[in-house]
Amino acid sequence: MIPKSGGDYAYISEAFGPLPAFLYLWVALFILVPTGNAITAITFAQYILQPIWGSCTPPYEAVRLLAAATTCLLTLINCYNVKWVTRVQDIFTATKIFALCIIVIAGIYYLCAGHVEHFRDPMEGTEWQPGYIALAFYSGLFSYSGWNYLNYVTEELKDPYKNLPRAICISMPLVTIIYVVTNVAYFVVLSRDDILSSDAVAVTFGGRMLGMFSFLMPFFVACSTFGSLNGAIFASSRLFFVGARAGHLPRAIALIDVKRLTPVPSLIFMCIITLALVIIEDVYVLINYVSFVEALFITISVTGLLYMRWTRPNLHRPIKVSMILPVVFLVICAFLVTFPCYVSPVEVGVGLAFILCGIPVYMVTIAWKTKPDWLNRAFNNFNNCCAKLFLCVAENEQKDY
Repeated sequence: MIPKSGGDYAYISEAFGPLPAFLYLWVALFILVPTGNAITAITFAQYILQPIWGSCTPPYEAVRLLAAATTCLLTLINCYNVKWVTRVQDIFTATKIFALCIIVIAGIYYLCAGHVEHFRDPMEGTEWQPGYIALAFYSGLFSYSGWNYLNYVTEELKDPYKNLPRAICISMPLVTIIYVVTNVAYFVVLSRDDILSSDAVAVTFGGRMLGMFSFLMPFFVACSTFGSLNGAIFASSRLFFVGARAGHLPRAIALIDVKRLTPVPSLIFMCIITLALVIIEDVYVLINYVSFVEALFITISVTGLLYMRWTRPNLHRPIKVSMILPVVFLVICAFLVTFPCYVSPVEVGVGLAFILCGIPVYMVTIAWKTKPDWLNRAFNNFNNCCAKLFLCVAENEQKDY
């Protein structure tokens, strides 16, 4: 019904207007996207460096330096050629699935040999309060980040009414099944303490099960995270491009390279913010902040779907599902948003405070239509400098080149 790139941003904007959409863009720009990219880059670096340091933890500086270099490399590839990006994605996705299949097969073999000791009293010590269950889901759902990235690039899909639902119906069940059985394989071989104490679980698993071939596991997982980071950079840069095109971000971010047709300023701006988060010593503490904010805006997004079923019943809906699905999804999202409030009030409070900080930014930069000339000149000078520096123009001007 809304065949625009930008995913949740486009849907919230269509349903509820510019301010809620801007607030989503605000937190996506500074929290959701760069935090996910930073964690993925750090994970890649840990898996690459772990075999070198053996049983020791790789130095903090080395991990961050490699994560930063990887982020810059993939940003460069995304700036240079979209076809290169898709080839990298295809190759590393295949490598990821192959590695996960190895883990699953090894786990099945170990289970068939009668090793079920780790499944005795599996829930021992569990906190059963709803708030703790919601927080546990946060870490689990973080592994599935990117499930909605395809909707960020809808305008770049061929025949989206056909290919978007086809891609979703194939990929979502496949990824879910593979991830679940992979985790089952981990728990067959490794104890809970082994998993919690390991910085690179697949490396620990490979050391137990693959013998002389255990060196392959860090390589495969590094390939997996490399591909994940590549896909995240590609999709999320389109989110900021669409937001800038709508006037919710500096116009410079909506510029595209005159030769390669890639959103270079958007990619570079996102790279800079990601590098800033890579420096944080324990970036994993941001997962709870990220997950709460993301769950909140996904709740708003699916609420918009239901709201538009009521307010705009006659709009053309080429892809329509039963109301049961969005209602169930809304209930789950509401659970993830409300119950952590009393378990992690600090994280929830910080997340809400950052969202609210976007309101004065919106009022000054967007809603204020009578800005002084000096401020307008400053914005225009910044945009023009970016256009000249990166040899970029607005989308509607590109055809002249």
